Amino acid sequence: MWTFLRNLEKMFNSFDKMFTEMFKVKWTEVSNKNNRKQGDNFDASLTEEDSKKKDEEEEDSEEADGFTGGDSMPKRMALICFLSLVMLMSILGNLLVMVAVCKDRQLRKIKTNYFIVSLAFADLLVSVLVMPFGAIELVHQHWIYGETFCLVRTSLDVLLTTASILHLCCIALDRYYAICCQPLVYRNKMTPMRVALMIGGCWVIPTFISFLPIMQGWNSIGIDHLIEQRRHSDGSNSTSCVFMVNKPYALTCSVVAFYIPLVLMVLAYQRIYVTARAHALQISMLQRAGGAAGTSGAGVDSADHQRNHRMRTETKAAKTLCIIMGCFCLCWAPFFVTNVVDPFIDYTVPDKLWAACLWLGYINSMLNPILYAFLNKSFRRAFLIILCCGRKRYRRPSILGSGAPCTATQINGSTHVLNGCSSASKLLLWFCNTRPVPV
Repeated sequence: MWTFLRNLEKMFNSFDKMFTEMFKVKWTEVSNKNNRKQGDNFDASLTEEDSKKKDEEEEDSEEADGFTGGDSMPKRMALICFLSLVMLMSILGNLLVMVAVCKDRQLRKIKTNYFIVSLAFADLLVSVLVMPFGAIELVHQHWIYGETFCLVRTSLDVLLTTASILHLCCIALDRYYAICCQPLVYRNKMTPMRVALMIGGCWVIPTFISFLPIMQGWNSIGIDHLIEQRRHSDGSNSTSCVFMVNKPYALTCSVVAFYIPLVLMVLAYQRIYVTARAHALQISMLQRAGGAAGTSGAGVDSADHQRNHRMRTETKAAKTLCIIMGCFCLCWAPFFVTNVVDPFIDYTVPDKLWAACLWLGYINSMLNPILYAFLNKSFRRAFLIILCCGRKRYRRPSILGSGAPCTATQINGSTHVLNGCSSASKLLLWFCNTRPVPV
């Protein structure tokens, strides 16, 4: 086990060295500017001395942060394993979602899945372009890639995480529009052009709170001296990728990226739950009427069974919505609450608390494929086909192949087939796909 952990740390350090070589030219230019007055002949020696000083300062910072010594080595290994696991699961899960939709024709027919694919792409970029650099900085406790790339990385962080949150809001609004408002004309209203515009908005809107203000320095107006102090807080030449925001930017960014989508999602899912309860009651009444026509002797027992079954159906629907909203709030609420509060308390929030809140938000990119795809029956079937190399036992069965009698009901003008599964399964299948899917 320890051999595996040490190999994992070596792989992590090799990844760090690879990016260090990429930005070696930047460090050479900085050292040349500081030593230009002493002549070009001393540039190489001074660069070597600077690198030795950086190594010594890195060791000192690691000792100060408690990363050295026999007792702290397991903590560092555990941190590397945890960060690597989050990145790996996020990459694999989101890739699997994208491949499943590309290969399964039935999944491509459902318009909600286009939002899920775009969400998976945003989360994949978070796990590839944002998480690795954050993990390296968290493990080594300093930033080695220069100030310009710090701004680029921070802008990508804000852009991609905000895009992910806006996609979650669009999925909630799409389901609300399909289930609660216009179920009869949903296919005509939600045209491919409107879907494309909504997805485009999820990517364009975050640019106005990420690259534009950050690269222009609008977020640091009035707090430049605090940023410089925080960047060199240890009194050495080692630097940190510090992202501090003033009060106007903190309020604007938090409202656009979190609080408005949160309110819309709560309202949408509340209405979806009310509609799901009404549909469950209709299904229960239909089955109760069919049972009363077939058997009249067990009327009381049948009524109790139907009532308990309907309560279980409503409970499952409520649990599904609570899981979706609970995971979203649990992952992102701590960060955005801290982001708003910190400028009003003179930036006294500890760095470790910031890191914990930020990585809790990153974990949402790992959970999204599970919440919006793995819990869906059609997606699970597509995943099994991909992972099991297309075995026939996992392929979608034909509707004409079943000879069982079928029962149908009209719900908001749509015909729902009720044979072959319980009412709870029917309701959850309808809720997840926003329209009936042949099974």
